[in-house]
Amino acid sequence: MKTIYVDNAATTAMSDKAVEALTPYLKGVYGNPSSLHTVGQVAKEALEDARARFAKCINAEAKEIYFTSGGSEADNQCIRSAALNGLKKGKKHIISTAFEHHAVLHTLKKLEKEGFEVTYLDVHADGLVTAEQVAEAIRPDTALVTIMYANNEIGTIQPIREIGEVCKTAGVVFHTDAVQAAGHIPVDVKADNIDMLSVSAHKFHGPKGVGAIYCRKGILLNTFIEGGAQERGRRAGTENIGGVVSMTVALEEAVKNMAGNAVKLKKMRDRLIDGLLKIPHSRLNGDRKMRLPANVNMCFEGIEGEGLLLLLDAKGICASSGSACTSGSLDPSHVLLAIGLPHEVAHGSLRISLSEDNTDEDVDAILKAVPEVVGYLRNMSPVWEELEKGERKHLI
Repeated sequence: MKTIYVDNAATTAMSDKAVEALTPYLKGVYGNPSSLHTVGQVAKEALEDARARFAKCINAEAKEIYFTSGGSEADNQCIRSAALNGLKKGKKHIISTAFEHHAVLHTLKKLEKEGFEVTYLDVHADGLVTAEQVAEAIRPDTALVTIMYANNEIGTIQPIREIGEVCKTAGVVFHTDAVQAAGHIPVDVKADNIDMLSVSAHKFHGPKGVGAIYCRKGILLNTFIEGGAQERGRRAGTENIGGVVSMTVALEEAVKNMAGNAVKLKKMRDRLIDGLLKIPHSRLNGDRKMRLPANVNMCFEGIEGEGLLLLLDAKGICASSGSACTSGSLDPSHVLLAIGLPHEVAHGSLRISLSEDNTDEDVDAILKAVPEVVGYLRNMSPVWEELEKGERKHLI
């Protein structure tokens, strides 16, 4: 049985070029880039070459790029840095949204315990926030606005450029979690008015355990991992040279092929959406147009998402119900609740996230399997029986 992998928002397979770029650093080029001898300096040259090339992919300068262990670390460091910088000026107010990744939300909750006030903007039913909402929420004591570029569950793309312009005009630092966006849609930190940005390699066919921060020159990036003077004193620890080089190659490849991949992915995405919406009492979550090319997020009334995933897996289809970071939780997605779905509906969610490696045959198989599994689960569900008898009211 063929395995159809459609959980690319959780992680992607490394590309051949990324693997090829990583391999020399597993054994051959093993120097510490902080060492002054030749072996170390070879590694240093590779690190700085990757930094410059990575920066070019997002229209940044090399000295504005800092390498991390991934997106979660990057989010933590950016948000806490901006908060502490604001505190020095007496500013203790932060603006975000209710459907951020938990790397952002948990950091904000911790800052609230430390005396910061956070305004969580409401997310509209289409999964979008507006620049006008941000403008209305900004106060004289606002230190930071942090809003994700594209949502990791429902795939909605926020009006980042307009939000960034509002923040720039108000003189407020703007951070965006671009973990799901980088490598999939164009990201230009200058044009988008972004001050700080977080990226993770394994979301665009790079290796796991490596990511990056963009921090605009003039903004202090505070140190949270103490030790050595690596990353210009902002992130201690010997750099993961192979990971950094491999990530850079993966991002370059993704950017180069972005337009062509988007065309292919949107065709498959839209065919999936159209086909799955034919299932009675189903709904698409998030705006139909302002969404990532590869994202499909659906809810099916009268079923539990966990059962749906397990039965699809038995058919060789690997999907998810939402963020991989909360896959062990029995609670419904905070993202789906944030856009106004009731608990009963949010429990029956399915996220399909494609990659350019998927095929039309994969889409055919999914469109055959999902209605079968949904029907099977509904036939066993006492809740569905009550809905069909009219003892309960349909919510979709």
